[in-house]
Amino acid sequence: MLPDSWQDVLGEELDKPYFKELTEFVEEERAKGPVYPPREEVFAALAATPFDRVKVLILGQDPYHGEGQGHGLCFSVRPGVRVPPSLRNIYKEMHAELGHPIPGHGYLMPWAEQGVLLLNAVLTVRAGEPNSHKGKGWERFTDAVIRAVAARPDPAVFVLWGAYARKKLPLIDTTRHAVVEGAHPSPLSAKKFLGSRPFTQIDQALAAQGHEPVDWRLPDLPDLGG
Repeated sequence: MLPDSWQDVLGEELDKPYFKELTEFVEEERAKGPVYPPREEVFAALAATPFDRVKVLILGQDPYHGEGQGHGLCFSVRPGVRVPPSLRNIYKEMHAELGHPIPGHGYLMPWAEQGVLLLNAVLTVRAGEPNSHKGKGWERFTDAVIRAVAARPDPAVFVLWGAYARKKLPLIDTTRHAVVEGAHPSPLSAKKFLGSRPFTQIDQALAAQGHEPVDWRLPDLPDLGG
């Protein structure tokens, strides 16, 4: 289940009682009805961004709860799926700030492949019911992910959008790592998010850490219906 590059730092979590209870809960939920993302994509963010390649960690809350939307990367949807409102606002800010064209799709895998870990705090959700798997144990596991990245000697940039994400600040040694905080890109707080220039802050922090900036441009995916 867990990608090889994360096995050494997170493998012990899978043996703990809370994780076994969590696994049983999710399997019971799947037996009752649709749970997203599919079983094989629960750890997709960790698979897409190996542990030693993480240079930015963007923290989301829980997966999209509509059919075919979530595929294990926060804020991202599969090619061909309508771009959700929060991601549309992220794109608006990217366009205003960096001048990049707004993509016609919501597939963020190119970011993940450059070292941007797109991590949700909760990794599964019941169809049509946001936050339905909150408080069942995923937060303990993803806190361990954040701690593991924060414990590496190589510095990273942690992106905490909204009050929920900002609660994770105590897990991060801010003397070694950079933190970009701001309003959540959802329509409810978009006025505060738009104009906050997070992409510039991230790339400036990466440069100060000796890392390459992220190429935030996303290629068109016409062959996949994007």
